[in-house]
Amino acid sequence: MPFHIATAPGRPDRPNEDFAAATATVAVLLDGVGAPTDSDDGCSHGVSWHTRRLGSLLLAALDEGAAPREALAEAITTVSSLHEGTCDLGLQETPSATVVAVRVEADHLEYLVLSDSVLLTEADGGVRLIADTRLDDLRPRVGPGQAVRACRNVPGGFWTAGAAARAAEEAVVGTVPLSPFLAMTDGASRAVEVFGDLSWEGVFELVRHRGPAALVDRVRELEAADPSSRRFPRGKVRDDATALWWTP
Repeated sequence: MPFHIATAPGRPDRPNEDFAAATATVAVLLDGVGAPTDSDDGCSHGVSWHTRRLGSLLLAALDEGAAPREALAEAITTVSSLHEGTCDLGLQETPSATVVAVRVEADHLEYLVLSDSVLLTEADGGVRLIADTRLDDLRPRVGPGQAVRACRNVPGGFWTAGAAARAAEEAVVGTVPLSPFLAMTDGASRAVEVFGDLSWEGVFELVRHRGPAALVDRVRELEAADPSSRRFPRGKVRDDATALWWTP
């Protein structure tokens, strides 16, 4: 069965900064991370430019057999080389991305997860959540907004794929038995993590039976029902949302 991908921008007047793509046996999903609108990220190209190039290079390296961390480090280095002469990549707010990558082998899945995009696989009749929890662990200690952003890509903080290949070393990697899987950016997983409308098992079953577009549509309904973010506080009323599904 082929990979199934659904993605939608949070706002129609802004580019979708998520990226997802697949080959016959490899899938990648990225969520672009940028600076607040009143901050300088040092880059003239933009977050979506960074995310698409990083995702494409990562996909190619994994498809050619590179180990996940090595593939991500190579992709980061190459993207940085494309604009280090024109952009200030030393700024902490330089464009970066969260990452989920999965390679399908004969009897197992090989995965990489970096930051707050998540991966669900089937396990023992239920669902296994594979996540890099460092960002969630930091928030109760340092608070929201700028305090959290100051912890990005620093020792003891959380990591995203930006200008420094060091981030690849911090990615969560491993293998699990071959099974269906669902990868999501945090714009899609907010159905669980922000709105509490579904459990991880509920999200998995929704996508299994109705496809990833059904999850994106459900998130849009939940966002529309709370247009002021009062009931469910969140940084963006509507966020880019992407889900990627595969089953053997």
